[in-house]
Amino acid sequence: MQIYWTKINKIIEETPEVKTYLLDCPKDFTWEEGSHTHFALKGFNAGDKPNRSLIRHMSISSLPHENAIGITTRIREQCSEFKSILRNLEVGNEVAIFKTHSNLPLKREDKNVYLLSSGVGLATFRPLVLEYFERADNVNQIHSLNIDSSKAFLFTNIFKSAPDKKFNAQFTDNRKDYYEEVKNLAADKDGLFYVVGSDDFLVQNIAVLREHGIKSEQIMLDKRENELPKFFIN
Repeated sequence: MQIYWTKINKIIEETPEVKTYLLDCPKDFTWEEGSHTHFALKGFNAGDKPNRSLIRHMSISSLPHENAIGITTRIREQCSEFKSILRNLEVGNEVAIFKTHSNLPLKREDKNVYLLSSGVGLATFRPLVLEYFERADNVNQIHSLNIDSSKAFLFTNIFKSAPDKKFNAQFTDNRKDYYEEVKNLAADKDGLFYVVGSDDFLVQNIAVLREHGIKSEQIMLDKRENELPKFFIN
C-alpha cells in the first residue's frame, strides 16, 4: 500500500462549520469523479498498528484538472479528536492519503441522473457535476437535491440550475419537503439515483425509492461492493 504524504496548500471556509482543505497533488497520484480516500493525520502510523482515530474515510471534492485534492468536511464545536486536530492545522502542514477508490463514477447510459445528498455529502457530487459540465456525453440531464437543516448550503456557485446545461439544483432544509421531492423524482422509472449521506439517510432514501418502483440496480451508493447487501436486504 502506497502512502502519499502531502501538504495543505489552502484552507477554504465554505460555511461557519464546513471547511475545504486543498492538498498538493503528489506525483503520479490520480483519481476520478466520485472517489474517496483514506485521509490521515501525522502520527497515525507511528506505532506497531495504525492509530485509527487519526484516519478518516473522506470523499475527494475536486477533479484532477483543478490541480489540488479537495477534502471538504464539517467540523462542529463539539467534535472528535480527529476533527479537533484537523481544525487546528494550517497551510503547510502535512497529511497522508492512501487507498483511493471510486464507487460513484458518472454512468453514461443515456438516462437522467439524480443526485440525492444530505449536508456535506454534496461534496461527493461536486466532481460528478463538474465532469458532466465538461463532457455531457450519454447523460440526458442531472438533477441535484440536497437537504441541509443548517440552511448553509454548499457550493452554490456550482449547484445552481442551468437549463442550457440540462442541470437542475434544489435545496431544502426539512425532511418533509425533501422526501416529497424524492417521491416526485422517482416518477422517472428509468432514472439513475445516486445517494450520499449517513447510513440512516441511505436506508430511508432506498426505502422511499423502492416503494415508488425504483429497482435496487438503479440506486448507487458510495459503498464498497461487499457493503451493499446490508442496504438492499430485501
